[in-house]
Amino acid sequence: MADGQTGARSDQAVVRTACPYCGVGCGVLATPDGKGGARVTGDPGHPSNFGRLCSKGAALGETLDLEGRLLHPLIGGRRSGWDEAIGLVAEKFDEAIRLHGPDSVAIYASGQLLTEDYYVANKLMKGFIGSANIDTNSRLCMASSVAGHRRAFGADIVPGTYEDLEEADLVVLVGSNLAWCHPVLFQRLSAAKEARPGLTVVNIDPRHTATSELADLELCLRPGSDVALFNGLLNAIEADGAIDADYVATHVAGLPEALGSARRMTPAEVARLTGLTEDELARFYSLWVRNERVVTVYSQGVNQSSAGTDKVNAILNCHLATGRIGRPGAGPFSVTGQPNAMGGREVGGLANMLACHLEIEDDAHRAVVQAFWHSPRICAGPGLKAVDLFRACADGRIKALWIMSTNPAVSLPEADSVRAAIAACPFVVVSDIMAETDTTAVADVVLPAAGWGEKSGTVTNSERRISRQRAFLAPPGEARPDWKIVCDVARRMGWGDAFAYESPAAILREHAALSGVAAGLGRGFDISGLAGLTDDAYEALTPVQWPISAAAAGGRFFATGGFYHPDGLARMIAVEQGPEATPCTAALPLRLNTGRVRDHWHTMTRTAKSPRLSRHMAEPFVEMHPEDAAAAGIAPAGLALVESPHGRLVARAVVTKRTRRGNVFVPMHWTAQWASRGRAGALVRAVTDPVSGQPDLKASAVRVSPFAVGWHGFAMAARPFTPATAYWARARLDGAWQAELADAEAPEDWTAFARDLFGVSGGETVSVVDHARGTARIAIVEHGRVAGALFAAPGPVEVARAHVRDAVRGGATAAEILAGRPGAARKDPGAIVCACFDIGANTILEAIEMQGLVDVAHIGRALRAGTNCGSCLPELRALIARVRPALAAE
Repeated sequence: MADGQTGARSDQAVVRTACPYCGVGCGVLATPDGKGGARVTGDPGHPSNFGRLCSKGAALGETLDLEGRLLHPLIGGRRSGWDEAIGLVAEKFDEAIRLHGPDSVAIYASGQLLTEDYYVANKLMKGFIGSANIDTNSRLCMASSVAGHRRAFGADIVPGTYEDLEEADLVVLVGSNLAWCHPVLFQRLSAAKEARPGLTVVNIDPRHTATSELADLELCLRPGSDVALFNGLLNAIEADGAIDADYVATHVAGLPEALGSARRMTPAEVARLTGLTEDELARFYSLWVRNERVVTVYSQGVNQSSAGTDKVNAILNCHLATGRIGRPGAGPFSVTGQPNAMGGREVGGLANMLACHLEIEDDAHRAVVQAFWHSPRICAGPGLKAVDLFRACADGRIKALWIMSTNPAVSLPEADSVRAAIAACPFVVVSDIMAETDTTAVADVVLPAAGWGEKSGTVTNSERRISRQRAFLAPPGEARPDWKIVCDVARRMGWGDAFAYESPAAILREHAALSGVAAGLGRGFDISGLAGLTDDAYEALTPVQWPISAAAAGGRFFATGGFYHPDGLARMIAVEQGPEATPCTAALPLRLNTGRVRDHWHTMTRTAKSPRLSRHMAEPFVEMHPEDAAAAGIAPAGLALVESPHGRLVARAVVTKRTRRGNVFVPMHWTAQWASRGRAGALVRAVTDPVSGQPDLKASAVRVSPFAVGWHGFAMAARPFTPATAYWARARLDGAWQAELADAEAPEDWTAFARDLFGVSGGETVSVVDHARGTARIAIVEHGRVAGALFAAPGPVEVARAHVRDAVRGGATAAEILAGRPGAARKDPGAIVCACFDIGANTILEAIEMQGLVDVAHIGRALRAGTNCGSCLPELRALIARVRPALAAE
């Protein structure tokens, strides 16, 4: 079957596809159930994961329902047909170009797009509209790595492969909570360390994270001091005679200048800047210098910085100086945050890149691309990067904006201003799978896109491996693949011949052919071996690592040089540790760090659908050091108000020494659909790296104070509900919905409040209200079952939430539910640790103590925890560490 618009299977055969989450690029096996869903397991034959999946990947089958899906085009909130919607988009873009020029329109795309989607969007914008105003949420993720690669290597190329993690003697993780953000790579690293205990792991992060549980050495450095740390390493490399003089002389330029900066970083100076001890530095530097096979893995803690590009180059300098690059078990390794961030970079989806790694500033390169596309015009130079693009919407320069598969009203810094900028733009079109997001709420036209499992194409993972995403479900309603939507608009704008693709296979063939032209101009990205791929061969394509050409196939880069600067040499870049871009003040005394949690993804449009993924963390939180919490008057589990000059956030306080004093951590995921005020992006200052344009999402100055409320509540119901209180956060669970809530004043009538909360007018009410203590427990019984239960108290509500959930969905009596805790016959499992098997911390701790369990394998055999996706293994190790000292003392 040719892979056309849907590519959906009508039978229930197993379909090999790729996970739509992080840049690890895991293969999955999807078996449609014939009812619109599918069973999803890991693909043992995929070379990225060999059958492993994380908690999010393992729960993919739970995210395929159509609740909340956008099924039809909307214009101004009313349903329209595709012809009308496409016509309006083309008309508005044409009008803006005619009246204000090509740079008055823009596209903001996403690493969630497939390569074929990305390719046609980039082609339309840069080669036919004639503007480079197409950027992507990868600007928030990996732009500094791109810029660092280009400065050092002359091209955006990741030199190594995942096997390097298993072949190294030393793996250094920098700003990368691998255990939660790239769990399958963490599992591979854990397995390698177990098989070869001599493999040493160093974790460098301002926070103590789940990844720290695997580390032999943990360096909790001062946030933002990475350049000082790695300049100090380069200084130690020179002092210990570890520079590879032959490699440098043959393949590298810029060593004297880089060393000039590094020599100022004496151990004492590095210790002062990083907050580490000289002994910690000496141990780290000794490990790095004496191990030839060293891999430095870095991610958002490096990239998401106003000095992100310099941080990247400080790391690359150390590998270039020692020649530890492109060899088995040796090299710098950037791990990407999104499934197709790499594919977007390959097609030129960033505003400062051309397709196939060609240089947008190069007149000859632009002319070659224009000739290849037979386009009427080509962009004259770089376009607006993400932050500047939305500023241009705010000040009126952008007249028409198309947002594809992303939610910038949540994810961008200064998110409140971004939402206002989108609303102020004269014409906004959003392509998405969900009807209601913070961004679709301010769009003029909303177009239903096909989602994962409904569309076909390719993605490229962090190790340059191209995999197929295949459709196994028909697109619901009138949803269409993104490439098809873009091509339909291009045709209506008069460029039908150039966008007359019959399938994504045809788009990939064109992309591959262009990469061959780029290779002829000296570029390293070359997939020209796929240019002749038939539709059937495309359908059967197995995972393959680029380059893919007659001259080269897969493997590593740069072990013997071959860099992409005109002289063939790499560049070591002299970098300096600079001052903080946003220093804290007396009014804003704390430094905000944002990031991910284990079981949620981006803005939760997919993961919030999965009941199991909300078991681990069901509401936004702010993580604070105990001394900072005490100084601010924040009680553990209380509500905290986090404020910056740009926005406000209310979240549950987690008081812990995992976070350094003077710093707070807030997850990035919660949106207006899931919490009253949980958008972390609203707090973040829109300061960017001057080279990459990547926002600094790790260093905004904030203040934290108690969020004053008169009562707290916890509610559970059989049907969805959204509180109207000052604070709320809701989550979907198995057979039930829950919400944490709080408000300033207690209602006069708790029963009436509960009925309004759950939207239940009939039935009977069972209540236990103590006005003196300010507590209330209300259950509403409808048709013999509890439709909703509310627990309220002056402070955070102490009930066994898992018990209440199970009681509501299991049809327990009102009295059993209102008890708030299981009876003697059943114990409270505690906070969920293993989402796959719904196993709580209390259950695990009791088993460790009572059964004498001493490692995660014992826990797995006793309880099954950790035996499915493995994402909870770091937390299981932490629980063992809590109990084992007590066992040893007996």
